Amino acid sequence: MSTALATVDAFNSFLQQELTKDLLRFTTAGSVDDGKSTLIGRLLHDAKGVYEDQLASVKKSKVNRSNGLIDFSLLTDGLRAEREQGITIDVAYRYFATARRRFIIADTPGHEQYTRNMATGASTANLAIILVDATKGLLPQTRRHSYIASLLGIPNVVAAINKMDLVDYCEDVFSRLSDDFQELAAQLGIASAICIPVSATEGDNIVDASTKTPWYEGPTLLEYLETVPVREAATIESLRFPVQLVIRPDSTFRGFAGQIVEGRVRVGDPIVALPSGKSTSVRSIVTFDGNLDSAGQGESVTLELDDEIDISRGDMLVSPLRQPTTSAVFVATLVWMSEKPLVVGQSYLAKHTTRSVKARVTGVRHRVNVNTLAHESAGTLDMNSIAVVDVETSHPLLFDLYEQSRSTGSFILIDPISNATVAAAMILEDDSESTSPARHLDSRGADSSRPVTAVEKFERHGHGPAMFLLPGAAIEAAERALFAEGFETIVLRGDSLRQGHFFYVFDLLYSAGFVILAGAEALDAEVRRELQQERAERTVFDVSSGADEVSSNELISRVLINARSLRLGTHAEKGE
Repeated sequence: MSTALATVDAFNSFLQQELTKDLLRFTTAGSVDDGKSTLIGRLLHDAKGVYEDQLASVKKSKVNRSNGLIDFSLLTDGLRAEREQGITIDVAYRYFATARRRFIIADTPGHEQYTRNMATGASTANLAIILVDATKGLLPQTRRHSYIASLLGIPNVVAAINKMDLVDYCEDVFSRLSDDFQELAAQLGIASAICIPVSATEGDNIVDASTKTPWYEGPTLLEYLETVPVREAATIESLRFPVQLVIRPDSTFRGFAGQIVEGRVRVGDPIVALPSGKSTSVRSIVTFDGNLDSAGQGESVTLELDDEIDISRGDMLVSPLRQPTTSAVFVATLVWMSEKPLVVGQSYLAKHTTRSVKARVTGVRHRVNVNTLAHESAGTLDMNSIAVVDVETSHPLLFDLYEQSRSTGSFILIDPISNATVAAAMILEDDSESTSPARHLDSRGADSSRPVTAVEKFERHGHGPAMFLLPGAAIEAAERALFAEGFETIVLRGDSLRQGHFFYVFDLLYSAGFVILAGAEALDAEVRRELQQERAERTVFDVSSGADEVSSNELISRVLINARSLRLGTHAEKGE
């Protein structure tokens, strides 16, 4: 019995010792076939972080029978499709520990199609390992992932110059690629970036220093991971406690459960409940293991307050001296993750801490070209696009800027129909101050002292106005195709097509920013002449010419090609 108790005590002591170690969360990224999964597999293997049964399973894999070598990528690529295609598809999380530190690894995909997965894996990381293939150099995906790492505020980045064995461990190759990466890091404003020459397949400079790179005097990858300072991304010290659940088991207790995402709270501390602004103080800090005198960032607790205040899920308990910004209008950097393009003005759900509200992107300020870092104009965003946008929410959010807090400065956008996450966003600035106090604002925060401009209508619809003249039999199919791509459409029929009414209705709908559809055969010669001459400045697409000679699919394709040009913003001024 005493032996069993001694074993339990030893295990508990070991567990307690492990939990006191620092935890470093890091992610890997890079282009396809740069060797990310192989690098992590080698790191786990050489650092003794692989169980014997896992290693035995990999050794039995058919992939390895041809040459008898261990394919270390199989230690992380667990999906069947990943093993068959030789690529990482989903984010693979792995845990291991050394005598100095605990680690959580997010091995993320390199293919451009899965860039959104990289953003997901990097969102909680303190460090990023960017793989660079020594035989190829910096590729577009390498730049894209480095840019995302900088956007997400990851403080430390390691460029692992991999496959050094394929370039005969040439110092000049390493020096050139190291200079290229350091230049990129400086452009992106990455605080700390180092380069390490490695070979994932051979194990050079992964855990042990390699004799094949005598010219390299820096740390191995594991040495750097064990010694790099783990600093929190947050720069604020004030309490941020988003309420997740109200706990009331009986009439004697009412507590508010959640996780402390910033700062620290102590029994007796004054706090403010937002958005109500009511003040109170902390009576007790309750956990499953008993009450605490204080609790800090990352701890999940239940707070009991001295006063009865109406608080519900989505509210936030904060320090009274430094409160978050409360605003429904702000500027954010958006990483678009959906295969469906962003529709400016469309309603989405914004999930911010524990609060969910309706939200819409009211305009795209610019899209970022990740290869050149140039700012480009855009009316919409495709999958994996990164842009700075204006956002409006139905109710104010309680936030800090992302550079101050990754927890309260970020949110996701969700498609309310499919419930799919379509974007990740980082808040750059509060935009409510851009509204002059002298302006008269309506209930939505809009300036009612000046007329709505065509540019504002363009931002609302996501496209400029236009008219399409096409065969009457094709109108319904054309409207359905345009509607599916997010265009605001309206069809003119019957009495509206008569000369006396047509131009009144046409001018009204065009100035409102709609895409107007009308049957060409229903318009007489005089109407057509005036469209071509007196209203030549308006955008009119006549796709009826030669329609009898093409298929209905070809006709709809013509409509969509022309309509997509309306998203470029070049037609916005024509609606003035």
